Amino acid sequence: MPKATVIIPARYAAKRLPAKALADLCGKPMIQYVYERAEQAARVDQVIVATDDERIQAAVRSFGGQAILTAKDHPSGTDRIAEVAEGLPAGILVNLQVDMPLLVPQMLDDLILGFQEGPDTDLPPMGTLSRRITRESDLVNPHVVKVVTDRVRNALYFSRAVIPYPRDVQKDVAQYRHYGVYIYRRDFLQVFTQLPVGKLEQVEKLEQLRAIENGYPIRVIETLQDCV
Repeated sequence: MPKATVIIPARYAAKRLPAKALADLCGKPMIQYVYERAEQAARVDQVIVATDDERIQAAVRSFGGQAILTAKDHPSGTDRIAEVAEGLPAGILVNLQVDMPLLVPQMLDDLILGFQEGPDTDLPPMGTLSRRITRESDLVNPHVVKVVTDRVRNALYFSRAVIPYPRDVQKDVAQYRHYGVYIYRRDFLQVFTQLPVGKLEQVEKLEQLRAIENGYPIRVIETLQDCV
């Protein structure tokens, strides 16, 4: 079974926290924690940082990591990893966010394995991770994205609201949070960056809705691990 290449997009001028990739956490930059945890996953073949800034590139190289400079004007991290992916032979790519220093390496293994061992003969265009919600506070937190799927675990919708909404409180319904780690077939990653942005993506501010709005399925792989 082929392994995957993990690409970590790291933009220096991040909107919420500028230079967050270089934020010091107990003596190491945050990007180093994320990079090293990705390397620990058994099904990961290679880890690359895709960055627009030489300071991040230098930090990654200082701990022995690989970092590639990209154009500065990419509208999203997905576009940034797509630029790097053009020069890679890998057929399976993982988009790992730079602000996940508590990532459990097993989560990447769950994602890669679940993506390749789905019910379909062919690989789906893309996939992502979910975990059953066990904290009541997560249900009402708009920063915790929820996901609902069909019977073969393809995403029906992602939302910052509670989905499905339990109108009858006596009914026990499983609700799932979404982790923003994505896996793509290499050919679809290039397609995705060219898709038009839809109304739902604009309203929810959730980039993955672009695939659903344009008719492409997203495989949702459940993990038992937690990283928050």
